[in-house]
Amino acid sequence: MKSIVVFCGSSEGTDPQVLEHAHELGAALAGRSIDLVYGAAIIGVMGKVAQGALDNGGKVIGVIPDFLMLKEVYHPGLSQLIVTENMHERKLKMHELSDGIITLPGGYGTLEELFEMITWAQLGLHQKPIGILNTNGFYNELLAMLRKMVAQGFLKQENYEMLLVDETVTGLLEKMKEYKPLPLPKWIQKDQV
Repeated sequence: MKSIVVFCGSSEGTDPQVLEHAHELGAALAGRSIDLVYGAAIIGVMGKVAQGALDNGGKVIGVIPDFLMLKEVYHPGLSQLIVTENMHERKLKMHELSDGIITLPGGYGTLEELFEMITWAQLGLHQKPIGILNTNGFYNELLAMLRKMVAQGFLKQENYEMLLVDETVTGLLEKMKEYKPLPLPKWIQKDQV
């Protein structure tokens, strides 16, 4: 993996360990020469992950739609800033620039980004590893809901297992490095992806 997109909150939340993990993740990516692609903000969890990478000599690419330029207060120290016309173009650009996806704690936007990427993987539109950094069990209830979807026949076990989860930065990055994607669904031709 040469680049990873990180989805996370533009707020700081209430758990200081989330911010510590965000900075640690940014530093770990820089230490492995993996470019960070993220939402461009200097605030919240987003700002901490970017600062972790920048503090350690990493390359940080921020992608932000023009209407959020002021609201999310973009980071002035980025290696590269890409401004898109809208949210859809932003997600597509982040996807294009990344070899893997990591989700940290966040709100609706973070979940929406995660679920779009995992849905695209389920459909065979990409085969990138998708991970959740589950700091202090932040995503435990969400994971329980996904297991309920499996138990009730709405989600295949193999698709549930595409989502890599760990409570440590090192553990998650190792799982992503070792990830073996599922074969493309039979109804999708390789040249269509």
